[in-house]
Amino acid sequence: MTATPSRPGPTGTADLAAVAEEFGTPVYVYDGDVLAANYRALRERLHPALGIFYSLKANPNVSVCGLLHALGANAEVSSLTELRTALAAGVAPQDVLFLGPGKSRDELVACLDSGVRAIIVESLPELALVDELARATGRPARVVLRVNPSFSVKGSGLTMGGKPRQFGIDEQQLLDAPDLCAGLIAARVVGVQVYMGTRILDEGTIVENTARIFELAERLAARLGFPLELVDVGGGLGVAYFERERDLDVDVLTAALNPVVEAFVERHPGTDLVMELGRYLVALCGTYVARVRYVKESMGERFAVADGGTNHHMAAVGIGSFVKRNFPMRRVGPATAAEDVPWNVTGPLCTPNDTIGKAVPLPADLAPGDLVAVDRSGAYGATASPVHFLSHGYPAEVLTLGDEAFLVRHADTPDDLLSRQVFHDLGARVEPVAAVVP
Repeated sequence: MTATPSRPGPTGTADLAAVAEEFGTPVYVYDGDVLAANYRALRERLHPALGIFYSLKANPNVSVCGLLHALGANAEVSSLTELRTALAAGVAPQDVLFLGPGKSRDELVACLDSGVRAIIVESLPELALVDELARATGRPARVVLRVNPSFSVKGSGLTMGGKPRQFGIDEQQLLDAPDLCAGLIAARVVGVQVYMGTRILDEGTIVENTARIFELAERLAARLGFPLELVDVGGGLGVAYFERERDLDVDVLTAALNPVVEAFVERHPGTDLVMELGRYLVALCGTYVARVRYVKESMGERFAVADGGTNHHMAAVGIGSFVKRNFPMRRVGPATAAEDVPWNVTGPLCTPNDTIGKAVPLPADLAPGDLVAVDRSGAYGATASPVHFLSHGYPAEVLTLGDEAFLVRHADTPDDLLSRQVFHDLGARVEPVAAVVP
């Protein structure tokens, strides 16, 4: 098994300094070679019956999605824009799953019109709405039930089962409704989806989850009387960010998981099997790069104030984590003789919460103009951050492949941000307020 690292290190060989010089900072850099290698390492070892669907929520950049699709991944989406992104990236509608607890009528109609593989419904009222829309549009509706199981998972950074949740339909509610499918007119239930948790770093937990999900799917199909055409085992494969964490060992994982999958395939040879992966596929390939503007000391602590911070990388402040811990960070460039000392790395926002690294070991001679990189930042970056705070907007995004760098998202400009606002000059409709002279 892979040894536990003292601190997860950088991956990839993208020339971050050259990218920053060409495209400016702050910037997200996605190393396409790392992305491809990570995908291949899993796909070549994973049981061939278990299809990989990329969860766009982790990183919805159309070029990132397109590269993963070119490698063989399908798509799992959770909004109308994500659906259109996947289609624009070349993913065929029948290779798309749509999930989410609060789908709109427009999103559901778009699913029916485009012909996605299945709509993953998360409540009984949503199931009724899908049935209604399928009748009204005359479009077939393949439905997969997202189940909130009675059991929970240990070893997950964020648990999704075993508690009251907005996600899915409680297992017991489904078991208590044996006539559920018989009451549908146009929608057709074809499978089960369960997502147990995220950031799972224990191989045995993933294997146990998968086995229990297969068993649950078989029980529900028998109880409700629907054909088991698709089982989505979720995913939740984790990535090591912090000290004393280790990355999953793919060989260990697949050696234990593949026999579980094979046994299910033998029982249900015609069932499509799905694993959703977002963070696991893209986290390692991404690096957030910001340039130091000022360095200062305050009450004995060093501060490096950069041109980007939590407005672009909220995950680095510990969102979704019980304890604030630093992502792996480093200065870009050749090593110097300067020793590492603790630095607080902050951004340009007018809030003390804009600290993306607390007491980060960085060279003592860190200076204005230096580049600071936050590694393992390819998932839940800008799109999971308050990018419009102080109206800074989105950073640029760059995808590298080999020696080439491609701009895959322009940085927002003030004109971009102002173009979405509508100014009404209402000055003539109000009376000016005079200052009161004491």
